[in-house]
Amino acid sequence: MSSGKEPIRVLVVDDSPTMADAVSALLTDDPRIEVVGRANTGSRAVTLARLLRPDVITMDLLMPDLDGPAAIAAIMAEAPARILVVSAVADQRNLDVCFQAMSAGALELIGKPSVTSGEELRRWGRQLAESVCLMAEVPVISRRVRMASPPPPVTGARVDIFGLAASTGGPPALSEVLSRLPADLPVPIVIAQHITEGFTPGMVRWLSQVTSLKVVIGREGERLEPGRVYFPLDGHDLTVEGNGVVRLTRTRGGPCPSGDLLLSSLARTYGSRAGGGVLTGMGEDGARGLLDIKKAGGVTFAQDEASSVVFGMPRVAIELKAADRGIPLSAIPDTIRMSCRRGPMPNSRPPGPEGVA
Repeated sequence: MSSGKEPIRVLVVDDSPTMADAVSALLTDDPRIEVVGRANTGSRAVTLARLLRPDVITMDLLMPDLDGPAAIAAIMAEAPARILVVSAVADQRNLDVCFQAMSAGALELIGKPSVTSGEELRRWGRQLAESVCLMAEVPVISRRVRMASPPPPVTGARVDIFGLAASTGGPPALSEVLSRLPADLPVPIVIAQHITEGFTPGMVRWLSQVTSLKVVIGREGERLEPGRVYFPLDGHDLTVEGNGVVRLTRTRGGPCPSGDLLLSSLARTYGSRAGGGVLTGMGEDGARGLLDIKKAGGVTFAQDEASSVVFGMPRVAIELKAADRGIPLSAIPDTIRMSCRRGPMPNSRPPGPEGVA
């Protein structure tokens, strides 16, 4: 990992010479970054990762001879590095491959630029450079051992809804959690996963393939239903108001979508019948919203450090006492399942002013 004044060493992988030139030039403009190599095939990327040991790799996905997910899997096995996927989001094939790359070990997804001016391209380059610098601080994890862990005891009222907030490392974590929940889960799950605009539809399709729950993008004004998993529309925050009704608002800055806004809305609407969790991620989003659920008497948890790709958001949640302690990712599905109220969701009238029906 780079420290002090040492530059962050980056390997650029893209089969397009034009795109590779652009990415290399834009990253080199940042004095914190040094581009140490370029690869135009997946096999070449694996070789250079092994030889150069870069801090960060920017990875294209659709390449000759070895595609992005296969190259990422090989790199994480042979020469682990922090990998940022830089990919077009124009078609379904690209989106599907993006989330295969996340399963293989990529940390983040960044859309390739679709710009018409030099200034727009430079702006995109600055965003890419900032992502590279942030990812350089993430510990490198080659492979996690999945160990069965008993869920912590769940006390207090059963919940009628569960909200989850996640960022870096979130998609694979969500995949593990959702894949182990039953189709007849008696509550809806609402998720705020930080993600670059354009990638949400692909994430929803990918997660739909690993869980028996129905995974959807929430629609403004619709009523939440048990056994469904809801994500906000691209570039929007999702809150739950009234008697379990989805509200969508365009994000005005900050992490997108906002975990704090989502979880705080559950505390207001459901009170002690709300459940929430903060998963792996950089920063502190979700911690204060989780604290609102805790204060309302709901069920809360944070993912533990050992199973988190980045222990930023969960750490803040624990420090704020929004969750009593961290729990392993492997224990989260049972924690959610054991927290759910049995029987149908109440729908005869909205919650009262204190969040209790």
